[in-house]
Amino acid sequence: MSDGIDPLVMGVRDRWEGQGLRGGPWPFMSICAVGRLNQLLTKALEVELKRLGLTRTGYFLLTTLALSRRGRSRLSTLGRILMMHPTTVKLTADQLETAGLVTRAPHPRDRRATLVEITAAGRDRVNEVSLALEAPDGELAVFGGMHRHIFESLQPARLAAGDVELLNPGAGRDRGDPGG
Repeated sequence: MSDGIDPLVMGVRDRWEGQGLRGGPWPFMSICAVGRLNQLLTKALEVELKRLGLTRTGYFLLTTLALSRRGRSRLSTLGRILMMHPTTVKLTADQLETAGLVTRAPHPRDRRATLVEITAAGRDRVNEVSLALEAPDGELAVFGGMHRHIFESLQPARLAAGDVELLNPGAGRDRGDPGG
């Protein structure tokens, strides 16, 4: 594989029509490529997170809170943003609260809602993970700083598929704020 071309992928492309398969090989190949890349990224992420005492769900929740305007959000909003079942969000918040990475408080105007807020220790942990994911000797080092390119390459496909709701939730209104 000296020229950087995966021989298995080229074999699929070259044999597709010869094997009597209809249509083109590109949908199959793109799905396989994205799936494999997801596996590789997820495996590397899991190694770094384990070293830092976090689960993937915990990392996503903490980072989402760190990115929110005030560092807090409703449990229900976190579930929607992270596309997680409410029970998973609650259990993850429980674990993070036990570790001192988040706190919970009742919503000031909605008795049914609970706010989760990132602590200084939680913010520190997010920063530790972010630096670990960029470290030249870390698990993701094999990607050699291609993260932005990977993201930008996938954006047109995500947008074409209608994956825009989370890119602009509430048209500028932060639903994670107590007033939301």
